[in-house]
Amino acid sequence: MATREAPGTIREQEPVVDPVTVSVITHRFEAIVQEMGEAMLRTAYSQILNSSRDFSTAITDRESRLVAQAEHVPIHVGSMPWAVRAITDFFGDSINPGDVYLLNDPYHGGNHLPDLTTFVPVFFEDKLLFWSINRSHQSDIGGSTHGAYNPAATEIWQEGLRITPLKLYDAGTVREDVMQMIAINVRHADDFLGDLRAMIGSSWVGERRILQLLDEYGTETVTEAIDAILDSAESQTRACISTWTDGVYFGEAVLDDDGHGTEDIHIRAQVTVSGDSLHVDLSDSHPQVTGFINSSYPNMMSAVHMALSFLIEPRTPKNSGTFRPLTVTAKEGTVVWARPPAPVTLATNHCAQEIAESVIKALVGACPDRVIAGWGRRFRIAIKGVDPRTGRQFIWHLFHARPGGGASPAGDGWETAGEGQAMGSSKFGSIEVAEVRFPLFFEHHEFRPDSFGDGQFRGGAGSVLRLRMETEGTAVANTAGDGVRHPSYGTCGGRDGVPHRYRLLAGEHVRELRTKEVDIEVPPHSVFLVESAGGGGYGPPAERSPDARRQDIENGFVSADDTTDRALLTTGT
Repeated sequence: MATREAPGTIREQEPVVDPVTVSVITHRFEAIVQEMGEAMLRTAYSQILNSSRDFSTAITDRESRLVAQAEHVPIHVGSMPWAVRAITDFFGDSINPGDVYLLNDPYHGGNHLPDLTTFVPVFFEDKLLFWSINRSHQSDIGGSTHGAYNPAATEIWQEGLRITPLKLYDAGTVREDVMQMIAINVRHADDFLGDLRAMIGSSWVGERRILQLLDEYGTETVTEAIDAILDSAESQTRACISTWTDGVYFGEAVLDDDGHGTEDIHIRAQVTVSGDSLHVDLSDSHPQVTGFINSSYPNMMSAVHMALSFLIEPRTPKNSGTFRPLTVTAKEGTVVWARPPAPVTLATNHCAQEIAESVIKALVGACPDRVIAGWGRRFRIAIKGVDPRTGRQFIWHLFHARPGGGASPAGDGWETAGEGQAMGSSKFGSIEVAEVRFPLFFEHHEFRPDSFGDGQFRGGAGSVLRLRMETEGTAVANTAGDGVRHPSYGTCGGRDGVPHRYRLLAGEHVRELRTKEVDIEVPPHSVFLVESAGGGGYGPPAERSPDARRQDIENGFVSADDTTDRALLTTGT
């Protein structure tokens, strides 16, 4: 058992840069990470990146302190300080201008193997000052099944190619042998290489913009501004926490299963609020399991940071200063901090979402005006087959039919917003583009009536999708997700949402799909019937306004059969 803080969180001397300059530099860093993201979006090859946006960009300083992140995928960024530390610990003084580094191993600062990370060191006046970073989810990363998720895995080597800290460019020169070795170990190497080059290009954009900033303001001003930026984020976070009610609180979230026979896997958080500080103890969580829902330590920390980020003021920057008021205790050998070589690929979704949920549920008693109800969980399908129009193999990931978001004191949950670990940042791509690029036909794709949890503010609606395969041969699918047995939770008197239901229709045969399966045969012209979960509700249903109920009916979110039940909830009779 251990209590740790993020690396590189040592307080520096008081800054002397004026507040206006600090504000300007703050926004410059934010603009840089946003531009890095735009570069990635416009140059990536795979739909999972150029349409669904499953990537994140960030900047850390030489001490591995997170300076800025774009609003991409929250679970990606919290572990980046550990990844930078892994690079600097391994390469030490051999880091040079023009280098590019690569990493994906979750036991060396990564989240999971599909999330490949590129690091570009930023040197100014012969000194390493910053790191420009891109973390992007790959469509495939090798391993024994396609699509980068292997529900059958019992050890990490079955999940894909492990990349510990690796130098891909040496002083500006690409190591072609290493590049080829990596590419040959993944399916669809051309797409992979295109995505990898887009990641590197995105990191180079960050490097160029940081150098321009340093050239304009100088090293001393920028580095002092960094200290002020982190201190300001810490102060804002402490000010928010200080308004919460002191005490010791408990929360629990439960996963359906691990795909290998273990069910109802609990994650328990004991959260202590003391003044302007927060301590999270996850030691009583379920022992690590056989399947791939286990988490590495950096991913666990990222999930706890994610929970805190959801509860503080939205305008507070999310950097290493933000998380100084937070400490975490966990027990190695549990599902939240597994010992290698446990498989961990699903952990960026589940159990990361449940770690965050357990913390948020615990804090209902401390800050009920800030907590959020449960978001739908991830349930993705990866399909591999041959496109009859081209004769080429394809891998397609289902990012459509997203579940609903959880309600909050601010209002209803977002419709089809996606799972909680992404909080709406991962998009479902263009239906038209998907139909052009892949042998698919979307028969319909619409909101799922009656799927959300009722409340003063209701959860977001899930989706209904009928997806027809236009293949001529049998395709193969695998699934990865959760949330068929345990729905999105309601909070503060709100009701739970309705869980997922996924089916494969092949002629007269109907097959219920489980959340963790491999080698699912998909006959030609089969139809996937996807009904995704709705979000949880916030507050007692009796307090929902009549106007809101009328709009739900008019907009088709509540079916005619369900209207009477909800009216009874409103009147309490």
